[in-house]
Amino acid sequence: MLKDKTAIVGIGQTEFSKSIDSTELNLACKAIKNALDDAGIHPNQVDALGSFTYEETPEFEIARNLGFGNLTYWSQAPYGGGASCAAIGHVAIAIASGIASVGVVWRSRKRGDPSSRMWSHTEEKIFDHWKWSRPSGLVRPVDESSMLMRRYMHDYGYTREDLANVSIQLRKYANANQDALMNEKKLSLDDYMNARMISDPLCLYDNCLESDGAIAIVITNLDIAKKLNNKPAMIHSFSQGMSKEHQLMTHYHSDNPLESSSYVTAKNIWRLSDYAPKDIDVAQIYDAFSPMIPFSLEAYNFSPQGESLNLIKEGLIDINGDLPVNTSGGSLSEVYLHGMNLITEGVKQIRGSSFNQVKNAKLALITTCDATPNAALILKGE
Repeated sequence: MLKDKTAIVGIGQTEFSKSIDSTELNLACKAIKNALDDAGIHPNQVDALGSFTYEETPEFEIARNLGFGNLTYWSQAPYGGGASCAAIGHVAIAIASGIASVGVVWRSRKRGDPSSRMWSHTEEKIFDHWKWSRPSGLVRPVDESSMLMRRYMHDYGYTREDLANVSIQLRKYANANQDALMNEKKLSLDDYMNARMISDPLCLYDNCLESDGAIAIVITNLDIAKKLNNKPAMIHSFSQGMSKEHQLMTHYHSDNPLESSSYVTAKNIWRLSDYAPKDIDVAQIYDAFSPMIPFSLEAYNFSPQGESLNLIKEGLIDINGDLPVNTSGGSLSEVYLHGMNLITEGVKQIRGSSFNQVKNAKLALITTCDATPNAALILKGE
């Protein structure tokens, strides 16, 4: 079994910016070298690699530029925002089974380049699954997310003022995080309500940042982890999930459009875990768009159906709340790299080194994109 057999022992990142004058390869190598240095591991010890199918740099370029040894495992995880925990889980399984011993997972992106965004490549004629939504004007991921949020507001009587609490709280975390792109920019309710509308009801501050950079993590078996200087963040449990009748970003064809693939992932990860939602000390929930946080809180059983925005208003996700969420500022206010910053923040919480440290944090849940086939991890401290 995977449970408690591997650990994240190194994390590394580059600078974050709206536009960086560098290549994705250079950024990837910098982040990976920083992660290996953080772990105290030489590049020639690496024998496994994991990345995203969206990654444009092939594994051999990474291995050759950094001086890795012979590789015995590599894999890629699909679905962009649904991939970070999956890529890590795949490498952890390979290490737990003995196929490899030291793995690296990375994400490098020049998102500031508009041509890198998937919807910028939409053709005049569409033949894949997008043909069911693009002709109706749903041309960007934010459009599909806004439709689900409008349905949620209709069903449960919420307003934009209620949703604003998500973005405002994450900005407070970013204001205390020296690495966050929004570190020096406050966000008030008036700022939120007067912001440019992107896709009604989602405004500018409900959307993830457009940012460049790279993040990497290092995974080993526990025998190696215990010999290193860093406090290991053990991978306690891992699951992926894809619901029946799933369509990317929508779920419109299922019995309940608001019951996403996160419900599949959540049910399985709790089944595989020794813990329950009430035991989790801190959560890093994928937030390309702000509604993904209340949706995920309900999917993972931290909130009854339809109650998550009320609980957020009452302080659930604050630093002193029952479940602090996205304590680095998340994708809305720290950086957007398909959720890899949520992984590093989860590790920092276990280590006790976060800018917004949760007292005695020993269990951290990390999730990926609620609107795609997705995955989740539970990290555990010693």
